[in-house]
Formats: sequence, structure tokens, C-alpha cells
Amino acid sequence: MSDLARCRDILGDLIAFPTVSCDSNLAAISYIAERLNDVGARVEVLHDASGQKANLFATLGPERAGGLVLSGHTDVVPVEDQPWTSDPFRMVERDGRLFGRGTCDMKGFIATCLTTLDHLKAAAKERPIHFAFTHDEEVGCLGARDLVEVLRARELRPAMALIGEPTEMRVIEGHKGCCEYTVTFTGAEGHGSAPEKGVNAVEYAARYINRLLELRQSLIDRCPPGSRFDPPYTTINIGGLKGGHAHNVIAGKATLEWEMRPVVQGDMDFVKGEIATYVGDVLLPEMRRVAAQAEIATEVIGEVAGLMPMDENAARDLVFRLTGANSADVVPFGTEAGLFQEIGMQAVICGPGSIDQAHKPDEYIALDQLSQSLAMLERLGESYGG
Repeated sequence: MSDLARCRDILGDLIAFPTVSCDSNLAAISYIAERLNDVGARVEVLHDASGQKANLFATLGPERAGGLVLSGHTDVVPVEDQPWTSDPFRMVERDGRLFGRGTCDMKGFIATCLTTLDHLKAAAKERPIHFAFTHDEEVGCLGARDLVEVLRARELRPAMALIGEPTEMRVIEGHKGCCEYTVTFTGAEGHGSAPEKGVNAVEYAARYINRLLELRQSLIDRCPPGSRFDPPYTTINIGGLKGGHAHNVIAGKATLEWEMRPVVQGDMDFVKGEIATYVGDVLLPEMRRVAAQAEIATEVIGEVAGLMPMDENAARDLVFRLTGANSADVVPFGTEAGLFQEIGMQAVICGPGSIDQAHKPDEYIALDQLSQSLAMLERLGESYGG
């Protein structure tokens, strides 16, 4: 059986695990662990506090500092209310494409890693090759945030990371950060005919949103010179606002979901500082003049660092050699790469599939993309030892 045929079979197995972020990924992690154990890897399964999610970290080769991490996330986004033309958790092939939830984002890369384990084991004689497969990337990189703290505490830490997010095998050396927040507004209900006697949580949430939109314009003005991103400045997006019960009732509760994608750390600090000042100096005092129990509470869903392009990046240069590329791009979407960079590792992104297919109904990956990823990892197996 060819490597591509074996990879297709493995990917079909992975797609059959419905690892939506709200559900457990343990069955998929067990499947991956078994294949790594079969080639003699040292495998660690690191459970989260609930016991229903886990990261996997495994190593081929010597127990020493350095080496390369091949990294991907096991979770996928939901399929509800999407018009799929086939079962999203049963992979099907049509016209040179493999359809199923997670085929490109990003179980395709995980499948190519598992297909090439024999090549990678043979290469990991002098320098280790590691594998990091995480949970809950899609909801704030929760698993990777836990994993990098485990690695940070270790004396023997990997030196490089290759994150196989779908880039159509382009080499990516930078992306923006991703910060997600849920803000809960607690006011005071009352009859809609006397709005001054209550505290309308929806109205205060709307004012909070207006302040975010003002800051969004300020971020355009703060755009760093020479930024390579598209758009080049830090962005703010209002994801959702929910609140109220009826036309004639003052809304006592409202929930706002919003995100920011900072180009630089300073922009994140700027927005958080400005919005905290607005809440503390303006909104809350007004709310509490009517209802002392009024509150605005912010939950940090995730604050994931961006991947900053570096002049010296051994991971990028390694992937240049493996793919034949001679230039690297930046992308607007976020990955786990910046978390590895935060603990001193050099990181790069390169993987099969197109981000344009991610999160959509009838998500797919082209077979030729899997072939290119397999070739990259096989070349890694041939050249890594040197």
C-alpha cells in the first residue's frame, strides 16, 4: 500500500472521531498514542482538569534538549446548522478531494505525521523529534497553553516547532495574536415605561460596544510602519450580543462576545487599558447610582500570542530546505505557534489544505496537498539527522 493510501485510511479514522471542542477528544488521543507506541515513542497523555480532554506529547530519539516538535490540534468546530452533503464524520472521496470535518483543519497534517513515523524514527538518532497534539485550539488554544507551561518547566526543552495548520504548504513565519472575551452586564430590571428606574444592561453593553468601535479606529491610526499583515493593523470584532426578555421589560442581563487580533503586544495593552478605564470611570458609576449591585464582569476566553517574524529562525529555514521555498509569508488567522515562541522556541507554520475550506460545510482537503505534506516529512526523515 502506498503512503498516500495509508494516509487516506488514517485520516478516515481520525475524521470518525467527532472531536468537536465541546466534546471529549480522548478516543482520538488514544488512537494517536497507540500508533506512536507501536514505533517505540515515549508517549505522555496529559489530561485537563475535567479529565475529558487531553494533550499528547511524544518523543522519538534521545532524551536530550533540542529537536523539532511536529504540532497540531485534535479538536474541530461544530457542524450544526451547516448544509453538509454527506456525513461530516465519515470521510468520503470525490474528484481528488477528501471531505469531512477536520480534513484540512487540521487532521490532515496529523495523518501525514502518523503515516511517516517509520521515516521519522529512523531520522531521530542524534536529535529528538517530538509530537504535540492538543485539545481546544478552536476555543482559545486552551490545550496548547497548558502544554507550553509543562514544557517551560522542563530542563530538556525542544528548540523548534512546526505547526501544520492549513497553509497550502506555504511557509508562514508570522501571524497576529487572538484575544477573545465574554463580558457580562448585570443591571436592574423594571417596567419599560420607566427606564430611569432600572439599569438596562443591553444599553450599557451597547455603549461598551461603541467604545470598542472608537478604539478600532484608533488602532488603524496606530498601525505599525511596514506591517506585513492584511489588514496591517490590529482588528476588533463584535461577535455577539444577547440580553433582555421582552419589549416592555428593562433588560437586567446582557452578554457581549468580542475579539481582538493584535499586531503587537502594545495594541492589546492599549485596548485593555482604555476599555477598563471606560468601565471603571464611566459605565459602572452610572449603573451603580441606580442599582448598587450592578456589575460588568469580563471573562478572558483566550489571549493567544501572535507569531512574530524573526530574522533568525531555524525552524523556518529547515522547512525552506524541506519544501524548496525561499520566502515566507504572514497570515491574519491565529495558531498555537506563538505560544511555542513565547517559551523560547523557534516556530514556523506549514501544512496541507487551505484555510479557505476550514470551518465550512463540506470541508475538504485535496489529495495532492496530502502528498506534498508526506513528501515534506519524508524529506525530514532523510535529512534531519544531518
